[in-house]
Amino acid sequence: MEERRPDAASEDICVIVPTIREYECLREYVANAREHGFDVSRLHFVLVTEDFCDVDEMRAMLDDLDVSGEVFDGTRREEWYEANEVAEYGHVVPAASHAETSFGLLYMWADDAFEYGVFIDDDTLPHDEEDYFGRHMENLAFGGSIERVRSDEDWVNVLYDNADEHGLYPRGYPYSAMDETVETDAVDVEAGEVVASQGLWTNVPDLDAVRILMDGDLEGQAQTRTTADDFGEDFVAARGNYLTVCSMNLAFRREVIPAFYQLPMDDNEWDVGRFDDIWSGLFLKRACDVLGKRIYNGDPLCEHNKAARSTFDDLANEVAGLELNEHVWEVVDDEADDADSFAAAFAEMADALAEGDFSEWNNGAFLNHCGEYMRDWLDCLDAIQRTPAPADD
Repeated sequence: MEERRPDAASEDICVIVPTIREYECLREYVANAREHGFDVSRLHFVLVTEDFCDVDEMRAMLDDLDVSGEVFDGTRREEWYEANEVAEYGHVVPAASHAETSFGLLYMWADDAFEYGVFIDDDTLPHDEEDYFGRHMENLAFGGSIERVRSDEDWVNVLYDNADEHGLYPRGYPYSAMDETVETDAVDVEAGEVVASQGLWTNVPDLDAVRILMDGDLEGQAQTRTTADDFGEDFVAARGNYLTVCSMNLAFRREVIPAFYQLPMDDNEWDVGRFDDIWSGLFLKRACDVLGKRIYNGDPLCEHNKAARSTFDDLANEVAGLELNEHVWEVVDDEADDADSFAAAFAEMADALAEGDFSEWNNGAFLNHCGEYMRDWLDCLDAIQRTPAPADD
């Protein structure tokens, strides 16, 4: 069965879904769009999966939903690299890893029609009462006054609103930045400043394994759950303050792709995993601060229904990178001061990682590895821009 692009001229939003399990969640997102009157013809779905998954069923689902979309297992990704003359860069997207969302970014970059991207994880669902895609697009077009959050640790907990009650810090928040003092005020944001819209999540909070264990849960989920009441006003983090960026519910402008590479996790000799979106968010936030751009946080919320699994398995995947996570933001914090584009900012951060001496930290050489892959990412994007898109059959 061939993938369908019913009206390619109207498609300007690429929806990227990494999935090996619950791809049927897409039905709820399409239903939400139609129920709220969002123009579904703007959406093109890219399901990034593996050869061992039921690719035919995924394609049949897209056909049944009457939406534009394509399914890329490992074999088809290799074919895409060859067709776009970037096979030498295929290593930048790890197989069977959440970081394979980077393939969706490459796919977007190869087609100038896509002005916006949306990341959706397959264990999430939209909230019925809110226009999911419409709200993300509104956030990206936002102009006006919005809450600004900062702390004395230069880190913003995206769950800060009700933190005195639940005490939660999200996956990727440095342990050294906890117990921060939070300050809020209002800031005027001009239309065009917002380049990413991070929707937050109800039900299972996005925590790391150490914090899940501290919450008394051995099934990888956390006993403490979040509801819509745990989130207040939408907000931006102050310049010079970092925040965790989770890609389970995220929209972004095309222009950020050079600085939004999802790092090469899981398939590496240091066994570092689980920080692909977290570290990409650090690089994106640094670039935004340099370029006068913003990351919008809050609505639209999604329902996060993380499947039960061993918390200790998650811990094993995370522990190799825990110390590095305490310091990556410090490495890039002084970089790219004079950059005039996302690509230029990312290039300077890539150099800092590739050439730095991080031997004092556990698995510090992995940061050099990331820096080299970041350089390859930029080279791959350049090669795609120089390669004419293959003609449709």
